[in-house]
Amino acid sequence: MKIINTIEELQAIRKKLNGSIGFVPTMGALHDGHISLIKNARANNDIVVVSIFVNPTQFLAHEDFDKYPKRDAADKKICELCKVDYLFMPEISSMYQGDDEVLVKAPKISGFILEGEKRPGHFDGVLQVVLKLFNLVQPTNAYFGKKDAQQLSLISQMVKNLFLPINIVECEIIREADGLALSSRNVYLTQEQRKEALAISKSLNMTIISVTKGERDSTTIKNKMQEIMSNLDIEYIAIVNKNFEEIQTIEVKNTIILIACKLGNTRLIDNMWI
Repeated sequence: MKIINTIEELQAIRKKLNGSIGFVPTMGALHDGHISLIKNARANNDIVVVSIFVNPTQFLAHEDFDKYPKRDAADKKICELCKVDYLFMPEISSMYQGDDEVLVKAPKISGFILEGEKRPGHFDGVLQVVLKLFNLVQPTNAYFGKKDAQQLSLISQMVKNLFLPINIVECEIIREADGLALSSRNVYLTQEQRKEALAISKSLNMTIISVTKGERDSTTIKNKMQEIMSNLDIEYIAIVNKNFEEIQTIEVKNTIILIACKLGNTRLIDNMWI
């Protein structure tokens, strides 16, 4: 595995690469969710590139950019064990060249609901850095987890709207044995908060049981979820179709149920695709 730190070195190497390229962009603090993306890329491409870059433009002023978990040594070892070919770890000064850059804006509707409403400007930063990385790596396939469902949808839309020759591969959510969705931010949780957080996956599992039994009313589902998560600080529960349009009736194979909540200062998101 070769570690690359500069734009110039990545561009020089990219010119010499042949075959399909699988790309996994990350912010580091790698866990089994990231590993599943890397393994998927490894199984289906000639070359695998992983990036680790904590992107400042997607964090709001009061968020955890300065405290975001960093485990560079462990991350490098994980990538090596997963047989990554190239690990790109740039500096902020390389990725952003000044205060007056060309900007990428999230869609004015789908980019300003749910996460976009709660974190204004977040998706502008996400799309900006992902587009930069796509231009540098020029992947054949790029791998993203379904846990960040709205992000995944907007990146797919960007690829479509800007005519990028990249295949976006949706990968399933990876969970702990007890059901908690894996997240780099889980390390912030106290032992008690970790137990309380299990109400999130419990409420989502309930929706599957309810839908299997014939329940289709979105309001009824939301009310049941709120009961299960009554001890949590819920920011939103949303039931949408795959175009992120709110729906009043569950549509099997075309529904995503999304949750955002806080436990102390830690914000968690999760979802279920039905």
